[in-house]
Parts: sequence; C-alpha cells; structure tokens
Amino acid sequence: MLLRIKKSALFLFVLLSTALVANASKQEFYQIKIYHLKTDAQEKTVDDYLQKAYLPALHRSGVTKVGVFKPLVSDQTAVPEKLIYVFIPLKSLNGVLDLEKKLAGDQQYISEGKTYLDAVYTDAPYERLESIILKAFEDAPKFMLPNLKSPMKERVYELRSYESPTEKYYQNKLQMFNKGDEIGLFKRLNFNAVFYAEVISGSRMPNLMYLTTFENKADRDAHWKAFSADDYWKKLSAMPEYQHNVSKNDTKFVVPTDYSDI
Repeated sequence: MLLRIKKSALFLFVLLSTALVANASKQEFYQIKIYHLKTDAQEKTVDDYLQKAYLPALHRSGVTKVGVFKPLVSDQTAVPEKLIYVFIPLKSLNGVLDLEKKLAGDQQYISEGKTYLDAVYTDAPYERLESIILKAFEDAPKFMLPNLKSPMKERVYELRSYESPTEKYYQNKLQMFNKGDEIGLFKRLNFNAVFYAEVISGSRMPNLMYLTTFENKADRDAHWKAFSADDYWKKLSAMPEYQHNVSKNDTKFVVPTDYSDI
C-alpha cells in the first residue's frame, strides 16, 4: 500500500513538473540590443559586423529570424540619433547566456567579425551598447513575422514602450492587454504586431514594449485613426479599472535594414 502511494506521488510530481516546463516554454523571451552611434564610420562597422558575422552566426545557432532596424528619417523632423536596434527571439531565458557561449565557440563568427570584435579602445565601434531582456505576453506567446507587401525600404515599424508609475499599475496595464483583449483589438484592426512583451531587465521599468508594422507611414496613420475611433477601444479605455496605468509612452518609428530577417 505504501509503495503504491509513493509511486502515485512520484507520478504526480513528474506530471506536474512536465506541465510546468511545458507551460514555461510557451512564452518566448527576447533580447533587444540598441547600438548608440556617433559617426558614419561606427555605423558602417556595426552594419558590416551584423550583416556579415552576427546574423549568420545566429542563423547557424538556430535563431533563424533576427530583426535589425534603424530610426526613420523624415523630411519633417530633425535628423534622429544614430541607432541600430537588433531584435533576437529566444526560446528561453537561458537562451541569452547560451547564445553567448555558442558565439564564443564559433570560429567562423570570430573570423568574420574580427574588425568589430578586436576594435581598439581608441576606435570603438559604438558609443554605448544597451540590452533589454523581455518575456512575451501570455496572450501573444510567440513573435510573428509581419504580413506586408511593400518593399522593406518603404515599411514603417512602430516600437512602443509603455512605462507605468508603479509595479501594481504595470500589472494592471498587462491585464488590459491580455484579459482586457487590447491585443485582440490590434489583431482585428490588422496592426501586424511582431511581438508584445514585458521588460524583465532594462533601464526603464516597470515597462512593456511592442512592435507593430505597416506598409508605409500613411498606412500607419490610417490604422491608428481607426484604432482611436473604434468602439471597443473607447469602451476599454474608459473603464475605471484601467485608468492611470501608463505614465510614459515612448514611440519610436524604425525601418528594417536591407539585411534584416523581419
């Protein structure tokens, strides 16, 4: 009798452990690297490194789709800061560290990225390198490739960052996206979102980020006009339980490089 109880307990433990692992693997993790650049020479060095060494190495390691973006340059605005955003989707949080280990053992990567990797301190390839670690939303557990028809150079991607005044308000904004189905509204209006994710490590917290994509700037403006006029959004945004949960909305317009996978 005691043996049967022990076996049952062991079976239940294994079953629960398997379920927890399976559930944890449902939501992807992302790393966003942001290169802050000062000169055209630095930009070229980083571009060459990403295109010829970094992305090919990531592809060899099993990360098949990597996004590389730069700020949109508009005639109506001042010249933006020189930035390069790199979006890396990963299966687990450990994937961030595992990826670095794989790169360290990839001799082709080390050879092809030599100019960048072995740069001297007096000729650094960037001014600052920022890294943000994110976890995909419960109701958007996997990143999606945009379903667009326009050429890459015409597309406009919108990277939004929503900061909250406290952790409690932040959880409330997450609930608004998931349980409140703000994600569903974006889907219904065809915003072509690449990802929705929680920032679990970054310089701005508590914070969430998402990336929507459009054929061009006019297409983006039309989508947001429809969003603002949507009856469900008016109802959702007016609910008392979802008030004051965003203290800062930082919007960046970016475009994919010609070597970006996304």
